[in-house]
Amino acid sequence: MPEDFGGTLPRTTWDGLPVSQEPPYGCTVVVFQHCGSALRILLLHRKHNGAAYEGDWAWTSPSGARLPGEVVDECAQRELAEETGLELPLHPAPCGSPDWRVYWVEAPQGAAIVPDAEHDRWEWLTPDEALRRSAPERVRNDLACVIALIG
Repeated sequence: MPEDFGGTLPRTTWDGLPVSQEPPYGCTVVVFQHCGSALRILLLHRKHNGAAYEGDWAWTSPSGARLPGEVVDECAQRELAEETGLELPLHPAPCGSPDWRVYWVEAPQGAAIVPDAEHDRWEWLTPDEALRRSAPERVRNDLACVIALIG
């Protein structure tokens, strides 16, 4: 059982959809953009613990569980579109694990972010600030890996 779920896989997502019981269990999509010479990382804030919550899983890149039988690349595209409204070509990253895949995508300047019902806000952050807000450690490590790749 993957450590991400504390040894027990959830049977459904927060909104009641079934979760794959075989790996990979889901994916993360690190969205970034270049603002001149500066790199900015998109993070979403999950609203289920309230607007002031800053603990584990509060700020993450678009991510989510894979549905049973869903191809992991399709899961990544679905999660990106559902959580941000973006439809962009994704690139697999050599980060993550066999249990949880990681992708990256560059968003154009001025890309319109449309958060879903799971999130209450989003921000474009410097890499350092994005890493500071990302928790738990696995989430931060995956983000750091992608930041090192896109540098």
